[in-house]
Amino acid sequence: MSDQGKVVLVTGAGSGIGRAVALAFAKAGYRLAVTGRRAEPLNEVVAEAGKPAIAIPADMTDPKSVAALFAKVKATFGRLDVLFNNAGTNAPAINLEELTAEQWKSVVDTNISGVFYCTQEAFKIMKDQNPQGGRIINNGSISATAPRPNSAPYTASKHAVHGLTKSTALDGRKYNIACGQIDIGNTLTPMAQQMTKGVLQADLSVKTEPTFDVAHVASSVLYMASLPLDANVLSLTVMATKMPFVGRG
Repeated sequence: MSDQGKVVLVTGAGSGIGRAVALAFAKAGYRLAVTGRRAEPLNEVVAEAGKPAIAIPADMTDPKSVAALFAKVKATFGRLDVLFNNAGTNAPAINLEELTAEQWKSVVDTNISGVFYCTQEAFKIMKDQNPQGGRIINNGSISATAPRPNSAPYTASKHAVHGLTKSTALDGRKYNIACGQIDIGNTLTPMAQQMTKGVLQADLSVKTEPTFDVAHVASSVLYMASLPLDANVLSLTVMATKMPFVGRG
């Protein structure tokens, strides 16, 4: 099957990375489903993408809501070829000992459990469709490798996504399901605007950090999705070249 007419579901698609990736898939000829908590921004993405595209609001932390989401995708398009697990959240950048249980749970429920719920539902569709199989791409973040100060919930969740990606890649083999992870550093979205104003560093100084255009994230995800299912990008890092990540910063 060519990319034209394939079906993709993008979570957290109402803004930022999710929006850019969803629109890139639509431009490449994919049939598009977008999801997130709020209907209004999803509908805006669908309007910009044009048909065939649908918006399905859902709560990634609720397995019943996730199951209904995937049922709607299958009922509308008949199959699912690509899932981009992008939805995520963060806790306030406060001292570890000051975090509440609710703040911890909010991040874990969205960034880990939500990815698992979506992966599980994607498996159910992909293993039974004809032709069998599909591709799952997880948004890991470079926090899957190295933390920032005061980021324990987010960093722990993204390390967990790294493990889930590898387990999914292994368990998906028998169904012709490929799974990979994209780790993104400092792409310029509304969430990353603070990078240009100054963020806390490991030495407790505050410095501005370079960013890069989110269009490069979209093209990277599209590349990962474009491979035939006998090839897989297990891990891809795309980042601002001069951001403090490798070496000593």
